[in-house]
Amino acid sequence: MAIGKFLLVPLLLIVLVSGLAESFEFDEKELATEESLWQLYERWGNHHTISRNLKEKHKRFSVFKENVNHVFTVNQMNKPYKLKLNKFADMSNYEFVNFYARSNISHFRKLHGRRRGAGGFMYEQDTDLPSSVDWRERGAVNAIKEQGTCGSCWAFSSVAAVEAINKIKTNQLLSLSEQELLDCNYRNKGCNGGFMEIAFDFIKRNGGIATENSYPYHGSRGLCRSSRISSPIVKIDGYESVPENEDALMQAVANQPVSVAIDAAGRDFQFYWQASS
Repeated sequence: MAIGKFLLVPLLLIVLVSGLAESFEFDEKELATEESLWQLYERWGNHHTISRNLKEKHKRFSVFKENVNHVFTVNQMNKPYKLKLNKFADMSNYEFVNFYARSNISHFRKLHGRRRGAGGFMYEQDTDLPSSVDWRERGAVNAIKEQGTCGSCWAFSSVAAVEAINKIKTNQLLSLSEQELLDCNYRNKGCNGGFMEIAFDFIKRNGGIATENSYPYHGSRGLCRSSRISSPIVKIDGYESVPENEDALMQAVANQPVSVAIDAAGRDFQFYWQASS
């Protein structure tokens, strides 16, 4: 099935991580003493099924205490987002960045040159915009996927955009294959990062992209198996880059989900939960 163009907003390209929504609540009283903090640490580990030996626990407890206090402090501030204790809570930000947010993509961008697109912006004349839109509520977004420690955010962002526009055009929400991009899109850098526009070019030239069921994700670059798939399931006509201003972004998002990549290396992003209501 062929679908129309979709949109791209390339910000600073760096690895995104999945699973940020998995978190649990804690109370200020649990921060009062070393004993209550240790009990909180144990409860956190059980919640996320994280198993560590006692020596490792004691080593990471100090990191956990700092992170708990950071999450609590930030949530008392008037920031447009809230944090929660997710499965990264006993990792330092240095560890988090090196495991989940490392990328050579800034270097690759300099070699690759300016971002590309079709040159136009299809929603430029749209002015009657809704006050808000949630494409999850409209059934155009799949559940959160886990990319692991592979720097494949570019593949997940690209695939999510194609899944969404396919849903809008055909009323079918399919789960498509990030692994096919990882294995077969040689112009991108696999687990070391990549660009969504190159992924979109590949999907167009390849005649489409396979489903996740037929080409499942395993989080590392392997041999390309596209030729073994009977036929790609979703095809695209092209893509456009959204002009770098908020008005254009609103126009785009009002009409369809937009492919973005963001800098995931900050400490707040390590514990990001949701926008403030």
